[in-house]
Amino acid sequence: MKQTIITAVTMANSTVYIALGSNLGDRKDNLQKAMEAISEFAQIEQKSTIIETEPEGYKEQNFFLNMVITIQTNLTASELIEKLQEVEKKMGRVRKIKNGPRTIDLDILFYNKEAIKTPNLEIPHPRMHKRAFVLNPMNELAPELIHPILKKSINTLKNELGKN
Repeated sequence: MKQTIITAVTMANSTVYIALGSNLGDRKDNLQKAMEAISEFAQIEQKSTIIETEPEGYKEQNFFLNMVITIQTNLTASELIEKLQEVEKKMGRVRKIKNGPRTIDLDILFYNKEAIKTPNLEIPHPRMHKRAFVLNPMNELAPELIHPILKKSINTLKNELGKN
C-alpha cells in the first residue's frame, strides 16, 4: 500500500514591532492581558519599559501607559492586524472619538522591513515618527532599526523629534 506524505509549508517567521497603549481601567493589567492574548498567535521576543504619557489630540482623558513589543509570527500583516483588532474588541475597545480613551490600542509599527499600504493597513505606522510615546520605547528595543520610508534610524527619529 502506497503512503502519501504531506508536509506543511510554513512561512518564515516575520519580525514585527507592536505599540500597546491603554488609558482606561487597570492600564497595566490591560497591557498584560493584551500581551497574553498576542502570545496565543505570536511569540513575544522583547518588551520595552512601560511609560506614562499625556494623551495626544483629544486631551480630555486619562494619561496613557505605553510600551512596544517585538514579536515573531507566521501571520501575514493583514492576518496580524485582524488578530490584533480582535484582541482590542474582546478587551472592550470602542472607537467613538478619534484619539479618544481606550482600554487597549494595538498598532503595528513595523513588519519586517516592509512598506505596506492598503486601504486597511499602513506599515510603518504613518505617524510613529511624530510620537515620542512610540519612539522612546521603540528606541529601547531597536535604536538602529532603519525606517524603510524615511531611511533614518529609530534613534535619529527620536533625536529629531526631541529637537522640535
